[in-house]
Amino acid sequence: MMWGYGLNWPNMALMMFGSTLWIVLVVVLVWAVMRWLNHRTGSTQANMLPGVNPTGIEILNQRYARGEIDATTFEQMRERLEASDNVQRRNRAEVRRPIGEKLFD
Repeated sequence: MMWGYGLNWPNMALMMFGSTLWIVLVVVLVWAVMRWLNHRTGSTQANMLPGVNPTGIEILNQRYARGEIDATTFEQMRERLEASDNVQRRNRAEVRRPIGEKLFD
């Protein structure tokens, strides 16, 4: 005789609930670790979050990929952006001083 320790529906339901709870816990833990690692490495998707400002070239590439602009407009805008980037780099290079140069003569 089993004296009441047999498998009945309430006991089986509790066992299935416990197993499901552990599976959900493991899945959430794996998801949290992957999200943490993704955030820590700074992936490209993280750069497209609302709080991060994308560059002009990135916005232009996205607009071209979505079909908002045609190829000629894309090329013209890309050339303008690259020209303005070159001017900004040149201005930054002029501001930098050699290590030995005195600031106040």
